[in-house]
Amino acid sequence: MTKRFLAAASLSVALLGLVSLVWADKAAEVPYPEAYRGWSHVKSMVLRPGHELYDAFGGIHHVYANERALVALKAKKTFPDGSVFVFDLLGAVGDSTAIIEGPRKVVGVMHKDAAKFAATGGWGFEGFKGDTRERVVTDAKSGCFGCHNTGAKTSDFVFTEWRK
Repeated sequence: MTKRFLAAASLSVALLGLVSLVWADKAAEVPYPEAYRGWSHVKSMVLRPGHELYDAFGGIHHVYANERALVALKAKKTFPDGSVFVFDLLGAVGDSTAIIEGPRKVVGVMHKDAAKFAATGGWGFEGFKGDTRERVVTDAKSGCFGCHNTGAKTSDFVFTEWRK
């Protein structure tokens, strides 16, 4: 074999390795939840100044669930793969008489896939900045899952409950 052939083969192997790493990373990504505002709205709340999570999550929260998540939520069962929750965080604008939605801050997503996201309780976590598809979660395990694992472990890591 020639040196040129070995160099080309080595470069090919390196490129294939890089492509497989990028592909594996993309495969582990949580997809943007298209048309989530047509899903069932299951909860709203407002985090105001003084709340321990205000700096990161202050504003109006709307939580949506797809059909799989909704069925399990109502039945108080473990969520099956394919369950998705969206937490739509908007700024809170108002005065002493009314609070209205301001600009969107983030679209937070929990996507259940027990095999793909085994390290985080079977859930993939992602946040999309404002009205973009820009991903903002840098460490789902210590960031998102750290809190869900502490505060919602007994409910399959989901804070939202079904309200009749």
